[in-house]
Amino acid sequence: MSDPSRPVRTAAVIPAAGRGVRLGPGTPKALRTLGGTPMLVHAVRAMAASRAVSLIVVVAPPDGATEVGRLLHEHPLAERTDLVVVPGGQTRQESVQLGLAALPDTIEVVLVHDAARPLVPAETVDAVVAAVRAGAPAVVPALPLADTVKQVDPQPAGTPEPVVGTPERALLRAVQTPQGFDLTTLRKAHDTVVEGEGATDDAGLVERLGSPVVVVPGHEEAFKVTRPLDLVLAEAVLARRRATDGYV
Repeated sequence: MSDPSRPVRTAAVIPAAGRGVRLGPGTPKALRTLGGTPMLVHAVRAMAASRAVSLIVVVAPPDGATEVGRLLHEHPLAERTDLVVVPGGQTRQESVQLGLAALPDTIEVVLVHDAARPLVPAETVDAVVAAVRAGAPAVVPALPLADTVKQVDPQPAGTPEPVVGTPERALLRAVQTPQGFDLTTLRKAHDTVVEGEGATDDAGLVERLGSPVVVVPGHEEAFKVTRPLDLVLAEAVLARRRATDGYV
């Protein structure tokens, strides 16, 4: 992929333009506080904790880039990590595209990370980066499923849904972020695949190109904070880290 004799520059794009309606009305989900600090700040710190990441691009709500930039300025990173804030689009794919457009030509590997996964450990980030640098065009961290999954015939809300199949659980994985990519591959995927064509994440766009995607082990603390109960669990994880690891 690249000359092994020189460093491969890696950037992270964090789309944070969504409203997060499942956590209730009000502040956008990425700006909800976790342990007194906005989730977005935790997510940015998680990317910066990997020494492989030299640039982080935060994609803010279209009308909120100034506010987000001010917020992140109040929580500075180590000098080795550059930070850029750009306004996002109306959809997640548009926002990621705008984040990719902000990357300089020197970047070869890009991570796309959900702002709503604020507690992903640095070792998971490093594992994704290492797999891309080893030659995989697309890499996702994932966990085996603990629950049996049923395929159903969807019905209106509140109506019983007939089961039409039971996928083999051993073949399934629950995908997390950051997802890592060769930048050229991801840009091609976003330029080629129309949103809504069956892809629900960036790796899915690459799959639609016919390019290989590989899985590396995820981490149980990289869960997505979507519902109020997730926020309770995240607070507990953060409290444990602060008590045992000196996490700030």
